[in-house]
Amino acid sequence: MSNTLFTPFSCRGLDLPNRIVMAPMTRSHSPAGIPGTDVAEYYGRRAGADVGLIVTEGTVVDRPGAGNDPKVPLFYGDALPGWSNVVKSVHAQGGKIAPQLWHTGMAKKPGAGHFPEADADSPSGLTHTGKLVAPVLSESEVADIVASFARSAAHAKDMGMDAIEIHGAHGYLIDEFFWAVMNQRDDKYGGDLKDRATFAAEIISECRKAIGEDMPIILRFSQWKQQDYGARLAETPEALGEFLGVFVDAGVDILHCSQRRYWEPEFEGSTLNLAGWAKKLTGLPTITVGSVGLDGDFFDAFQGKGSGTRGLDDLYERLDAGEFDLVAVGRALLQDPQWASKVKDGKLDALGDYDAASLQTLY
Repeated sequence: MSNTLFTPFSCRGLDLPNRIVMAPMTRSHSPAGIPGTDVAEYYGRRAGADVGLIVTEGTVVDRPGAGNDPKVPLFYGDALPGWSNVVKSVHAQGGKIAPQLWHTGMAKKPGAGHFPEADADSPSGLTHTGKLVAPVLSESEVADIVASFARSAAHAKDMGMDAIEIHGAHGYLIDEFFWAVMNQRDDKYGGDLKDRATFAAEIISECRKAIGEDMPIILRFSQWKQQDYGARLAETPEALGEFLGVFVDAGVDILHCSQRRYWEPEFEGSTLNLAGWAKKLTGLPTITVGSVGLDGDFFDAFQGKGSGTRGLDDLYERLDAGEFDLVAVGRALLQDPQWASKVKDGKLDALGDYDAASLQTLY
């Protein structure tokens, strides 16, 4: 068995003991958007059990329409002392932590979220089916959203977090700017795929100014969307390279490449997955994610279905070959905080099947 999973990794001041990342997973256990002691203990348990980097659940930036659930944590104001306690819990266990900074975009429904009266933000006010349901953001409003991400990044820096992750995946606001069916703008934020990446590039650039040079910025992106699992931003490696190059130029450090199943090739004619292609095209370190350790994807979990375990041999082989650099583990680690320690000790027989009921608890 390969031990590459448990070798050190370093990037711009972030030094990890191994290659395991806790994937961000929305938990909705922060009433009024404020994380409590239970949230701090939840992350601390995993940091103390050989998880190299904790990426938190999505945390909402300070824009009234940014959140779609009042129990999702905020990352400003009264929520910051709670997050400081989370950082202390993780650091006390020797772990590292990054917040995932999030704007849910049109996933916010009328009357929902922390500010029910607020409109949802969207690039063009369009749903993925082309229905106009929200106001179109002005350029000044887009600039305000960019600034909101930078302010949250500064909060992360001030409380001693070790990196930040920007959520640009899964059909939420940043990804809505990427997606042509939802972004019909005719200004600098619209156009072809490369131009539609401008919004995210500005967020990366402003976050860099806010946190300085000694803290990495991670960007999570995906081809698939919650509104359309078959959606694709880039149909070819060339298109993907042009798209990702925008973020390289903006100063991103690590690309978190979300797939439903990490073992699936991204393009015909190659076995490389999305993280493999992203690394090949940009030269940046990448994180792979998607059903690690399980034989069913997250969609099954949301339908209340469990998943059996899946072997890790092909994951080790890909990591050994340098296809990607880090491995994000989601549901397997959500259910079992000792997952990484069991893998490290070779106790694979002790890894249990995934029970979707785990989504209802904060263990």
